[in-house]
This record gives sequence, structure tokens and C-alpha cells, in this order.
Amino acid sequence: MEEVLAPLRESVREQGDLVYQLKGQGASELELSKAVSELKARKKILEAKELALQPKDDTVDRVKMEDTLKRRFFYDQAFAIYGGVSGLYDFGPVGCALKNNILQVWRQHFIQEEQILEIDCTMLTPEPVLKTSGHVDKFADYMVKDAKTGECYRADHLLKAHLKNLMSDEKCSAEKVTEMEDVITQMDNYTQQELADLFVKYNVKSPSTGNDLTPPISFNLMFQTCIGPGGNMPGYLRPETAQGMFLNFKRLLEFNQGKLPFAAAQIGNSFRNEISPRSGLIRVREFTMAEIEHFVDPNEKVHPKFNNVADLEIILFSSRAQTSGQSAQIMRLGDAVEQGVINNSVLGYFIARIYLYLIKVGLSKDKVRFRQHMENEMAHYACDCWDAESKTSYGWIEIVGCADRSCYDLSCHSRATKVPLVAEKPLKEPISLNIVQFEPNKGAIGTAYKKDAKLVLEYLAVCDECYISDQEKLLNENGEFSFQTEGKTFRLTKDMVSVKRFQKTLHVEEIVPNVIEPSFGIGRIMYSIFEHSFQTRQGDEQRTYFSFPATVAPFKCSVLPLSQNQEFKPFVHQLSEAMTKNGVSHKVDDSSGSIGRRYARSDEIGVAFGITIDFDTVNKTPHTATLRDRDSMRQIRAEVTELPGMVRDLANGSLKWAEVESKYPIFEGQETNKKE
Repeated sequence: MEEVLAPLRESVREQGDLVYQLKGQGASELELSKAVSELKARKKILEAKELALQPKDDTVDRVKMEDTLKRRFFYDQAFAIYGGVSGLYDFGPVGCALKNNILQVWRQHFIQEEQILEIDCTMLTPEPVLKTSGHVDKFADYMVKDAKTGECYRADHLLKAHLKNLMSDEKCSAEKVTEMEDVITQMDNYTQQELADLFVKYNVKSPSTGNDLTPPISFNLMFQTCIGPGGNMPGYLRPETAQGMFLNFKRLLEFNQGKLPFAAAQIGNSFRNEISPRSGLIRVREFTMAEIEHFVDPNEKVHPKFNNVADLEIILFSSRAQTSGQSAQIMRLGDAVEQGVINNSVLGYFIARIYLYLIKVGLSKDKVRFRQHMENEMAHYACDCWDAESKTSYGWIEIVGCADRSCYDLSCHSRATKVPLVAEKPLKEPISLNIVQFEPNKGAIGTAYKKDAKLVLEYLAVCDECYISDQEKLLNENGEFSFQTEGKTFRLTKDMVSVKRFQKTLHVEEIVPNVIEPSFGIGRIMYSIFEHSFQTRQGDEQRTYFSFPATVAPFKCSVLPLSQNQEFKPFVHQLSEAMTKNGVSHKVDDSSGSIGRRYARSDEIGVAFGITIDFDTVNKTPHTATLRDRDSMRQIRAEVTELPGMVRDLANGSLKWAEVESKYPIFEGQETNKKE
């Protein structure tokens, strides 16, 4: 295997070295962009080859799994009887229960254990908020349409598929193949006009009809609407839950007695109007997110509980490993932070907590890795960013992002609203500062600019020392200076404004907190759990089941009378009521059919345990019943009154199945067949 991968690794390493070399030489943005795109392309080829060489028993039978998910109504396409809408899904009883349990574990693991402040913000967001965050201008993809039918396609995906189709033709020359490969590697860097030229050059048509396509247009991925009946307040369905936490920062800081660090969290639905949603729950138009914003002093990025997780060993795929063609490596978290692979211990702590959560809800340890964003992937304001990725039949997919976003978000909203989003930090000793500020003559400004005077005063109040000094020079030389704000130009003279200098003693320091942001895609986590827990019974390939951990299993237990004999009913009712009182979700299956068939039906939807009432339950005292473990299919026999508490403890993880087997007799078969 390594013999096949070695030349591909070397190819990635060479291109990575070239990228670093170009950066060091101060190469042009275009030249650097082309080199980075080529690096990404070589990385994809290497990763695809690595996945292709994996043992086949490591991959899930996706067709069989998706058939089970649909047949047992875990989820299905929304509005199915009207033909369905792509990218929208409804969760059935089993999927809904599983999703709720995943979120319940998330709340316990993060909100309760980390003392995080949970809030719930509106999904409707006014345009100015998303204009400030950058979503209005930048949250877009290029799209083309079938000129006759109006069917839409994402431009880069369609062009790439078309070129690959041309390259597969035997008549395509080696020169043409190389040319088209270059186009594919540069795909992320093309402008709207360059994409349009390529569609013409390669004569790209609609794949479903063969019709002409319209030129590419920029399509914003947010769902737009109007707030209120007048239609004069544009808004959007939120594309993420994070903005509500930034906007409520001041209230949250007050609630936390003004102290840093603290964290806020929000669980809720977000919306992205994907041009061509695909891959089931992986790329959808409406999805549930769970996000945390951890606000921290930028000079104190040390987590007090990091030592608790420092010895954890996790698969890390660092930026350096990616650019040098190396594989992801298992690394101790403490070493990763000490060596600077992970920027700081706060980020390291959250990476650890994310990993522990993912394992707790059912992902496989060997199919979870953390991939660091390369420099060209990170936003200019980010200090460091890692994605938790899950290995699936679609390859490695991002399921959680964990970024150190510095102070970018709070600073942007503060500038836009003129509201200081800062925290106060007590100083060990008072300090004296030289203050320089504008001293406006409100009367003169009001006379000159009437209702616009407020804009002028707000602008003057937020100017920094360098700007004030420059304008003071203009006032002294020319007697006036001009500035623009809110699209209007204002001219101020010496009688309207002066500059004041004085000393101020400070006992507290104002700081704009940095933000560590873990962001969870719940649908993607669910899909990963499906793939990682889908099993086939040994010796019977038709019998499949989901090995969900008991903590997230949709139902913790099934209650199964051996047959429809009326003598079993009182015990079924007794157990069902006791389960409910113990807070154990359960499912009674008293339908016809053999007990083996009903076990299989319960296993298929991932029910963790099964209680069977048989004739020994009726005939013997004290009354006992069997308890079956889904994964091992082994059974024990215990008193009916003990079973609900036992299942509760098994479901919450305080009791292990091995402990149960050591305490109670293994069930071999019932001893009586009818009432004696």
C-alpha cells in the first residue's frame, strides 16, 4: 500500500515546499493562488487513493443501510407525496428520538459540565446584522440555469463533471487532458467572467436536457424574506446560530457578573439555500446546529482544566502534514499544544471535549480525526482552526468546526452599531493614559447639519488618536477638514470642533474578548453514527442492526410478551409503567410473530435492550423475566421489579452489561411452557 502512496506523498510534499517558497519570496497573489490550488488537487488525489486502498470490510453497505433508514422511517424526504423537495427531510419517530438523545447528551456534556450559558435566539435576522457579518456580500456560489427549463446547477460542480467526462473519452489528446486538469485544479479561483468563458470554450450544456445554459451568476445561499407587512425591512433566515450570541454578548457578560472567561451556547435550525443539495443528510437546506462561543481574554488563553485531557491521544492531521504529503498521526494533546501544533490550550481543551462527545454518541475512534485548516483556508482574522472529520462511504466529511476567531465578530458588530462590546479587566495597579479626543461644539454642528448632527457626533466619538492628530493638523493649516459617514460628506470648521488632550487614571482595562467557536452539524453527526454503527449479524447477511450506544438509542428497551397469551398482559403493563416512572423510553411489541422476528425488528432500529415475558414469568415466584443485550444477543434472568432500574442504569452508563452478567444467571431457556 505504501509503495503506491509514496510517489503521491512526494508530489504533495514538493508542491507544499513550492507554496512555502513562493510565500517567502513575496510572490504575486495570482501565482500563489495557482500553487495552492495545485496543492489542494494533489492532496485530494492522495486522499482518494488512501481511501480506495482501505480494506473493503471497512466500508459500509450504504444501499442496504439507507434502505433500512427509509423503511423504518428514521427520516425521509419532506413533502414526499407531492414529489418531494431536495435538501429537505422529515425525521420519523425513531430518527426524532435519536436526534433528541444526541442533543440531550450534548447539553449534558457541554452546557451542564462546562457551566455554559444557553440562549435561544430568533431565526429571522434583519439584513444589517448579516451585512456586518459578511454573509450578505460573501455567502454565495456561482450558478447556471438551463435556458429552457430553468433547472439550476452549481457552476463549478457542473464544469468539473463535464471536463471529467471529456477527459474520459479515448479520443481526448494528452495535451487536452493536461489542459483540463489545470482548469479543474484552479476551479476555486475563477472569477464570474472567467467561469463564463470556460463554459463557452468547453461547450457545456445542461446534463439533463442538452439545452444551452445561462451565463454564471452569483447566488446568495441565504433565504431572503421581508419582516413585517410593509416589505421595507429586508431580512434572512439565519445561515448559522452564532450571530445571536455575539449580539447578546453584553447581556451575557452582565449575567456572568462581568467576568471572563465564559461561554454561551445555542441549539437551533439554520438555513442555506443550496443550489444542488446531495448526499442525504450531509448537504441539506435546513439543518440543526449546536454552537458554542467561548469568550476569553486574548492574553490569557490557558484553560484551567486542560491538564484533565492533556494525555488524551487523538488522530491529528496538521497543516504541516498536509502540505508535506504525510498521513494523519495519533498525537498526545499535551504534546500538540506544547509543540505549537495546536495554537493554545483553550482550543486544545475544546478539541478534546469534542472528541469525547463524538465517541460518547457512537462514532468509532479510528474513524474520527481532527484536520487543521491550512493557512490559505483560514479567514484572515482566525488564529487557528480545526475540523473534526468523520470517515464515511463519502470519504472524510466535516462534522464539527473548532476555530479561534480572535476578536473579529465582536469588533465588527461594535463598529457597525457604535456599541462597545468589551469586557473590563481590573488592573493590578492604576495607570495614567494620555487621552486625545475631539471636543465638538454641539450648537454649531446642530445649526449647520440639523438632523444629521447626530451622525457627526457619533463619528467624532469613535475616532482614534492617529486620525484625530491628522485632522487637527488640517484644522490648523486649512481651518477645516472633511469626512464621510453613512454615505454623506461633512465639512467641519474650527468653530465646530477642537481637539482636547488630558490625562486619565484607569483602574480597569477594556478588552475585546477573543472567541473560540466549536460548531456542530447535528445532521452530519447523525449520519456518521448511522454508518459507524450499522452492523450485519454474523452468518446472516440479511439481518442488520444499529449498535447505537444505549445513551443515544432511540428506545432504551423493548418489552416483548412471548406470545399474545392474555396471562402476559399484567406483567407487560407493570413493566411499562415502571419504565415510565424510571424515565426509560421503551417500546412494547405485542404483535404476532415469533420472538426471534420481533428481536430482529427491535435490533433493526437500534433498541439497546429487550425484556421478554414468558411462562416462567407467570408460573414462578418471585416473578422473573429475561433481559437481552442487543449487541451480544446474550440474556440474563432477573426479578421483574429489578429490571426497570437495571435498564435505567445501563442506559445512562452507570452500569455495564458485563456487571449484569456477573451478577445474574445467564438465560438458557424457559423451564415451563404453560400455566401450572
